[in-house]
Amino acid sequence: MNEDFKQVNDQLVRVFNDILTIEETELKKSEFKDLSIKEMHTIEAIGLHDTKTTSEVAKNLSITVGTLTVAINNLVKKNYVERVRSKEDRRVVMLKLTNRGRLCYRVHQNFHKKMVEAALTDMGDEEKQALIKGLGSLHEFLKEFY
Repeated sequence: MNEDFKQVNDQLVRVFNDILTIEETELKKSEFKDLSIKEMHTIEAIGLHDTKTTSEVAKNLSITVGTLTVAINNLVKKNYVERVRSKEDRRVVMLKLTNRGRLCYRVHQNFHKKMVEAALTDMGDEEKQALIKGLGSLHEFLKEFY
């Protein structure tokens, strides 16, 4: 195994684990301690201003509609998400964040903003583009492979 491979692998594993640990820790210390990380990411997938169908959100999260329905039921009970009937077709149910859900979304986005700013600190434009390209390639691999 060459040294570049080992360093990249070690950093990816470390960063992935750190992000999950920090997100979980910060959630438990916040006013949103009733949420799991998966629920937080569901809120993120619904989005701040959009209404989305269950199918759209499930696809974004790479989970089944049935799995998402269970999560949405919990988020509705906790007052983070509401179901809204489509005005065009009353059979279609859209998902929308409540005021509490939007606040939670903003707090989580602030964490992501700080994280990205820290990652880009002291990087030139070429380095930023290389990072963006590498992360894009990694994402494509993960989508295809899994």
